[in-house]
Order: sequence, then structure tokens, then C-alpha cells
Amino acid sequence: MTNAQTINSWIARSRPNPNAKLRLFCLPYAGGAASTFSSWSTSLTSEVEICPIELPGHGYRIAERPLDRLEPLVEKLTHALLPYLDKPFAFFGHSMGGLVGFELTHKIRKHCNISPEHLFISGRHAPQVPGSKPPIHHLPEPKFINELGRLNGTPKAVLENVELMELFLPVLRADFAAIETHAYIPKPRLDCPITVLGGIQDFEIACNDLEPWREQTNGNFSMQMFQGDHFFINSNQSTLLQFLNRELNAMPNRINLR
Repeated sequence: MTNAQTINSWIARSRPNPNAKLRLFCLPYAGGAASTFSSWSTSLTSEVEICPIELPGHGYRIAERPLDRLEPLVEKLTHALLPYLDKPFAFFGHSMGGLVGFELTHKIRKHCNISPEHLFISGRHAPQVPGSKPPIHHLPEPKFINELGRLNGTPKAVLENVELMELFLPVLRADFAAIETHAYIPKPRLDCPITVLGGIQDFEIACNDLEPWREQTNGNFSMQMFQGDHFFINSNQSTLLQFLNRELNAMPNRINLR
């Protein structure tokens, strides 16, 4: 492990695994933190090192100012991950994290001429598909909180706690601003395989929103649906991790995960 890796504040690894054959970088949803993936390392194959991403303003970086635009976020994250790209890697991103992972893959290919072994996109419509909902990041506080409650990603106890919401609202607004102001610019297709995951009861993202991800890669494309709403990665985590384990172990033999 290089010294640059040991002081990297973007990656919250509870279980560093220097002998792993692949690193899986996990990108959270809007308002989420690296702790979302804290238990994954005990559930997935030991050949994979789980590297949860902690964005500025989130989790243990809560004292930092969150980034409210996607381009500078991706630019900073690209530079932060460079020391970790010395072995095969993959990205898993849910909702906002899916869009970040997609743009991050393009940025790394452009600057480093390397690509992830696999890109897992969860609960996020294809970038070329316009969002079906109007922006919410600019709404007055009561309406913004109401929208958060409708999305079912923030616990009711948190939404009703004035002090906690004073702490989290700037972060949530910044995250929604980052994804809602992002303008998709068509780029050459990726070469890595893309697997898209969705929740069967997700009223935000339908199968028709997921299928067009096929157009973003020259590699293999697959789609898998799970029981649950937009946050099935929490409510149906065990089934999701079983699926990911199978996918990771089925990767090309050159990675030698088995």
C-alpha cells in the first residue's frame, strides 16, 4: 500500500485487503454515506476489496463543504482514486452514485486509458433518458422535506428532527443540485460490461428507464430486478449481495477471482 493510499479521505475501508485481486469502489446515493457499504466486506468474496466512497460533507467528512456540481466532484474523485487503480477494479453506484460511477468511468478512460472490469449501475435511469420528475433542490424547505419523505430514503425520525435536518439539508440539497443540473453530453460507448439493477416496486425508476443503459457500452449488458422500492439495496441487501457475489466470481479468468 502506498502512502498516498493510507491518507486518502475519499475511501472508507474498514477492512483493507492488500491481497485482493479486485477493488470494488462503492458510490452512495444522494445524502448517503460510505457506511451504507460497511457490511459488504463480510458478505462478498474475500478476493474483492470493498472501497466505499465518502463524499465531502457526508459521513466522517461532514465538516467539509459538499459539492453541488457533478463535474468538479468527478474531477476530484478521479484524482483521489488514481493511486488505487494499480489492480483490476469495478464500480458500484446507486442512484446518484450510478451517475457518478458512469461519468467517473469516462473520465478515467480519458485521462488514464484504463477502464473498470465492470460497471454496476443501481436505481438510476440511463443518462440519455430525461428525468421524469421536476428538480427539487431549489424548493422551499417544507416542500423539499416533503419530497425527501416521498422518496423513502431518509428515515421519518430524521425528517421530523429539526436539529438533524439543519445538519443534513445542505448536504441533500447539494447532492440533488449536482445530479439535477448535470447536462448529459454524448460520448463514445464504454467497452466495459454494464449491469443495471432496479427495484420492482421503484416508482421513481422503471424498467424502461434502465434498459437504455444498453446503448452506453460495447461490452456485455445485463439487467437484474429485485424486490423492493428505490432503496432495495437496503431493504433487500442480502439478495443483492448474493447476486453481486455471483457476478464478481464470474468475471474474466484473467482476474482469477476463483
